[in-house]
Amino acid sequence: MMRVTGWGPLSRFGVAVAVIACAVDQASKLYLLKVFDLGAHGPLRLGPFFDLVLTRNTGISYGLFQTEGLVGQWVLLVVKALAVGLLWVWLAHARDRLTALALGLIIGGAIGNAIDRLAYGWVADFVHFHITTGTWRFSWYVFNVADVAIVAGVIGLLYDSLTGERAAKAP
Repeated sequence: MMRVTGWGPLSRFGVAVAVIACAVDQASKLYLLKVFDLGAHGPLRLGPFFDLVLTRNTGISYGLFQTEGLVGQWVLLVVKALAVGLLWVWLAHARDRLTALALGLIIGGAIGNAIDRLAYGWVADFVHFHITTGTWRFSWYVFNVADVAIVAGVIGLLYDSLTGERAAKAP
């Protein structure tokens, strides 16, 4: 029987990664929202494929489950808190640095977006990649640094599941 505990051998490393991911996310958002005032300046073109544009996301990833009211926002916060709690337990049982790194990135990104939801009632998204060639146009979802951390963490977990110690033991 596995004992549930809140701290493990790689927890300090995972928490450090989470704090850094959350801090970088919040710093980028504070700068773009409060110092540069991206909302007032409108879209900022940084290259042929990359713009900064403020989007107020009241839902979750990819704009799913948009909520307009306070109840919906709190439901999303509770779900996020539960997910972070489960990820924390997983981190406490992590056996390798890649898993701890990946979980730290996901936790830090989730907390960064939760801070937005608490502060503004929405998540600030601002990175927009797009390609336009002739009549063809591709526009990726608008995202933020927290989303990058979450996606990188998920990729790390997938990689570890395919190449890690447990994957090598699979029949």
